Amino acid sequence: MSTSGSTVVSPTLSDGGFASWSKRKKDATPLLRRAAVLGAGTMGSRIAAHLANAGLPVILLDIVPADAADSRASRGQLAARALEALLKAKPAAFYEPSVARRITIGNLVDDLGLLSDCDWVIEAVSEDLAVKLGLLSRIASHLDSNAIVTTNTSGLSIAAIAAGMPLKFRERWFGTHFFNPPRHMRLLEIIPTAESDPAAVSAIADFADRRLGKSVVYARDTPNFIANRIGTFAMLTTVRLMQEQDLSIEEVDALTGSAIGWPRTGTFRLADMVGIDVLAHVIRNFNRTRSSDSPALELPGWIETVLGRGWLGDKIGQGFYKKTGKDEQGRDIRLALDWKTLDYHLAGRPKFPSLEMAKNAESLPERLRMLLAGDPRKDKAAAFYRPLLTEIWNYAATCLPEIADNVVSIDRAMRTGFNWELGPFEMWDAVGVRHPGAADTIAFDTSLDTPGSVAQLLKAGFSAWYTDDPTVPSGRRFFDPIAGEMRPVELPKGIASIAHFRAANGIVRHNPGASLVDIGDDVACIELHSKKDAIGDDIVRLITQTLKSESDAVHNFRGFVISGDGTNFSVGANLMQLLLAAQEGEWDEVDLAIRAFQGMTAAIKFCPRPVVVATYGMCLGGGAEISLHAAQRRPHAELYMGLVETGVGLVPGGGGTKEMVLRGLDAATAASGISPVTAPARFAQSSEVLDSLKTRFETIALAKVSTSAAEARTLGLLSSNDMITANRDRVLSDAKQSVIALTEDGYAPPLPRTQIPMAGEAVLATLKLGVHFMREGGYISDHDVIVAHHVANILCGGSLTPGSLVSEQYLLDLERQAFLSLCGERKTLERISFTLKTGKPLRN
Repeated sequence: MSTSGSTVVSPTLSDGGFASWSKRKKDATPLLRRAAVLGAGTMGSRIAAHLANAGLPVILLDIVPADAADSRASRGQLAARALEALLKAKPAAFYEPSVARRITIGNLVDDLGLLSDCDWVIEAVSEDLAVKLGLLSRIASHLDSNAIVTTNTSGLSIAAIAAGMPLKFRERWFGTHFFNPPRHMRLLEIIPTAESDPAAVSAIADFADRRLGKSVVYARDTPNFIANRIGTFAMLTTVRLMQEQDLSIEEVDALTGSAIGWPRTGTFRLADMVGIDVLAHVIRNFNRTRSSDSPALELPGWIETVLGRGWLGDKIGQGFYKKTGKDEQGRDIRLALDWKTLDYHLAGRPKFPSLEMAKNAESLPERLRMLLAGDPRKDKAAAFYRPLLTEIWNYAATCLPEIADNVVSIDRAMRTGFNWELGPFEMWDAVGVRHPGAADTIAFDTSLDTPGSVAQLLKAGFSAWYTDDPTVPSGRRFFDPIAGEMRPVELPKGIASIAHFRAANGIVRHNPGASLVDIGDDVACIELHSKKDAIGDDIVRLITQTLKSESDAVHNFRGFVISGDGTNFSVGANLMQLLLAAQEGEWDEVDLAIRAFQGMTAAIKFCPRPVVVATYGMCLGGGAEISLHAAQRRPHAELYMGLVETGVGLVPGGGGTKEMVLRGLDAATAASGISPVTAPARFAQSSEVLDSLKTRFETIALAKVSTSAAEARTLGLLSSNDMITANRDRVLSDAKQSVIALTEDGYAPPLPRTQIPMAGEAVLATLKLGVHFMREGGYISDHDVIVAHHVANILCGGSLTPGSLVSEQYLLDLERQAFLSLCGERKTLERISFTLKTGKPLRN
């Protein structure tokens, strides 16, 4: 096979970023100060939004409509509409709405002068070579001589777009292919040309990694680059097999979802979400620009008919599936398309016996082996999976020399661009390159030719694409077909996982829910790894034993990180344990469990060594309470954090409500200027105390959950001193550096507070009045009123005289009493039971 793109040595990410680029260009500024996006369509506008999330001022320009009036507002209306749409977008484009103020809108005629102050300009106009060529020629004279210009094209040749531009421009030109939606999809494919300056490429890659949170993968300048190339082939192979094996759309979605580590939506539901027209566009791009020896990828005729009817997916409410309202339980009624008749029918829930059995597997590799072990003559799942996975693996291996430098790039692209749990070569390793029954070949279908890269792998004496090696920083090596040997998987400095440190340094102590792992530099990590991310007795016990002042760990390490490698930090306390104890009336057991949880959070807060909690994904209930007690938090930008206990009829009982009281009073102190020490009564009756506690009451009573770390700050769950990490893979290392910094600054733990001025009866009455109005308006139930009154009582310290001084322990006792009382409520137990069964809250 020939390679249609030139071989480019991928630049490595460095710590230098734009500073490195500046050293190459004497007159360049040392930092990326401002960016511009040309084209305010769906992708362009969302790229602009995410650049604004990263803190950059952004210029967003689009064409002047043909019918525009002779006014600035009319001529810039396309960009203005795009900005309005961004504020309403779902999923949200901005971390929080105020970020939109960083975007300046305009048009591509009157406002090109704004580009002169931009360090990075991203072209995102329509996929038309002539349009792009014309735009580049018009903007060239307006750019700073060191501005980096990239294109977000998904199908055109990067080199061809800028072929007619001067060499100095081409040196600062390459591809930056974002995936939609740019905020939430981690992959960024960077496509250098043979003329791209490596320093400029590295600068953008570094910024994308650290500030945009991207997993950067270098691709070659070939049709559809890496992820779309493999993903489209996987989609069309799935469709072909569905037709050959006479499967339904619902059956295929059941087979191609989480069972094999792909998005749980499955193939067709995902296509509806992305847009069937987008899928068709990618395929046509490939067929238009592919090299002569690349096989064509064709859409089946029935999908062409679907497109012709305008059934484009979720954007118009109809595609491979169609919603027709709600059932009696409030669930969506979904119809599925019959691909043979193009009629809709009520979507079924297909069952495959082997799939049901495989759900019991502990890991995806074990599940894949189980699914492929079936007899394809008797097992529909095995009959489908064998050719599907075999063909995908063969295609990836065949494309390898054309589209990427190594298998690592392809696997990373599919994990972060299509949300596969394992990339194709990692999946292949999971079942074995030489799988039993494959007659010593790489395929179940021995009619397939063995790709050259696989032949080289086997010839070199290896039977897997990867091997574990704790002696290298990444902990893994990969097979390089060119070198014919295993080479270390390279990672940018600061990318780390607990798994690697566990393999390299071992485990200090562990139990089923948590482990203590040495992560180097005299810092240890308490890794949370319980099933379903719940906090049970085992986690409480290990954290408490590790962080108490007399612990060996406290003497052996200078600080601790609490984190994990999973999808979520924690979804909260183990409700099943609580429900069983409450149903049996084991109140002493429940009381002891609450006290133990409070003891754990106290151990975190008062540990002699700094404890930094690195949160990510869902950080709910008890997980949020752990976070609130740390010396510092180092959250991932995509953080869903909240004290959600009221949703199951409880209150935060592990110190969370207490910490929100303290934060509220501290905020009121700063805002009012009144000393809570010398004038506690006047302070407690100030409007600042009322406003601050009211805000925190709403956060807890309404079980508010942030949709980003930035929003968690506005809810009072994070402070302005808690630095946010954009890249999930950097959270652990950044938290470790925070521990080191706290230690070097002479960290001393806080002392328990014993003179806390309570708002008391006046604010309590105000909060209860608000609850009353909510009930009268029908917004909450009678049981919600009971729960909310408990929250208000803790926040105000009960019916005390304003300014009464209490201790932290006093507030903890109020929490525990409220929690126990609510555990005895029948409606609380109904809520807990319903949530355990459905994963949803019950309003009873």
